[in-house]
Amino acid sequence: MTHPDVAENELDIRGLCCALWRGKLWIIGSALLFALLAWLCSLLITPKWSTTAVTDRPTVNMLGNYYSQQLFLNNLDSRSSSAPIVAPAIADEAYQEFVMQLASYDTRREFWLQSDYYKQRQSGQARDDAALLDELIANIQYQPGDAAKSLNDSVKLIAETAPAANTLLRQYVAFAGQRAAQHLNAELAGGWAARAQQLKAQVQRQEAVAKAIYDRQINSVQQALKIAQQQGFEHAKTSTPSEQLPDSELFLLGRSLLQARLENLQASGPTYDLDYDQNRAMLSTLNAGPKPDNAFQTWRYLRTPEEPVKRDSPRRLFMMIMWGAVGALVGAGTALLRRRRG
Repeated sequence: MTHPDVAENELDIRGLCCALWRGKLWIIGSALLFALLAWLCSLLITPKWSTTAVTDRPTVNMLGNYYSQQLFLNNLDSRSSSAPIVAPAIADEAYQEFVMQLASYDTRREFWLQSDYYKQRQSGQARDDAALLDELIANIQYQPGDAAKSLNDSVKLIAETAPAANTLLRQYVAFAGQRAAQHLNAELAGGWAARAQQLKAQVQRQEAVAKAIYDRQINSVQQALKIAQQQGFEHAKTSTPSEQLPDSELFLLGRSLLQARLENLQASGPTYDLDYDQNRAMLSTLNAGPKPDNAFQTWRYLRTPEEPVKRDSPRRLFMMIMWGAVGALVGAGTALLRRRRG
């Protein structure tokens, strides 16, 4: 015998299915209505398309004249250091500056401020324009590489259309590369000027030392010549080579030899070593100044930006299916409520 409370708790599958079948128009109608509303809402949502670029350090030929000038400065530094010059280090430094600019907030902000894309969307209201600018800045997303996972640096840009996303990302990468080149040229000019000043001071010190030695030699020979004249030493009074004689005994060389030596010193002037001549040659090159190269490239593409083929949002079909399913559930609930009331 079945108890009444047990019978009430039993689920009537057949009755439920029949009720849903009788209310199929409600279910289908609600699903179509919700799907239509989702489609209409998707028309009001601003579409978003994104494209991605993957970059790596440039090759030597891409660095142009900047590479040779920076290598020249590095070679100046290596003269006083035993560390070898590593050529790829220049490309690495240039690429690191590019990556810094690529991820920089200021670079993204300056890019949008000078872009027509932002200017065409300005409303004239300071607060709204500031909010739009913040949104656009956030739409450029830099992802650093991971050597452990063999991932290179990448940058993603989101725009309202596929052609705009492709064009803007290419422009942004070029803009970041140009800013990196400007910073590198400025750093090159500063390093060039500093090394020129340093080398000029070194040359002046070498000249001062050579002049002091020369003056001392002239004075020694003149004093020895006076003594030789006073003593009446016309010819040498010693067989010791002149290089081995101390300054106090140079008068023993005799007046004629000392006079010839004095004239020779006055004619030849101070004596400099090979290092001085090399420094003078380097200084003349540095005095000419660097030649800025604004066309060199601080990056190369591993993945060139292209027009995206799939929209990021709104995902119209997904929204229609999801809200259509919600509508079907609402319709089923309506059909069940009508059956209970009936």
